[in-house]
Amino acid sequence: MTITPDTKNWTWVLERPCADCGFDSGAVEYDEIPGLVRANAAAWPAVMARPDVAVRPDEQTWSALEYSAHVRDVFRIFLERLELMLAQDDPHFANWDQDETAVAERYGEQDPATVAAELGAAAAAVADAFETVPLADRGRRGLRSDGSAFTVDSLARYFVHDPIHHLYDVGG
Repeated sequence: MTITPDTKNWTWVLERPCADCGFDSGAVEYDEIPGLVRANAAAWPAVMARPDVAVRPDEQTWSALEYSAHVRDVFRIFLERLELMLAQDDPHFANWDQDETAVAERYGEQDPATVAAELGAAAAAVADAFETVPLADRGRRGLRSDGSAFTVDSLARYFVHDPIHHLYDVGG
């Protein structure tokens, strides 16, 4: 069963609240990001313990297991992007096709306990990394492959919407 890829440019979450999950990046301070990541990660083990974790609710929606594996990878990808921004001037981020990754990595067939543990570890790493960025470095820039430009600050607020939104998606 193939899901239609999400081709939306979600950078709009930096300009207005998300009508679905309610996240408002404009109301979030940078220093809140690590705590939001940790709180989000703490909610996923209960999702992963559901008996129907690998069941898709319909043909066009990922299962909770697939969402969890995606969130784990989002934590990893944004840690890499943050590290690039801190190590290089105006780095260009490699394109990441989340839908291609979900198929190639067989998200729906992964072990829920393993995904839960990996998600927790990845969340801790990215939360720690954002937490330790000095104030003077929060304006450093990075560029996505589509040309969208981020500062460390805007990247943090853009990034944290994803796991929050997906926890909402799975009713967590």
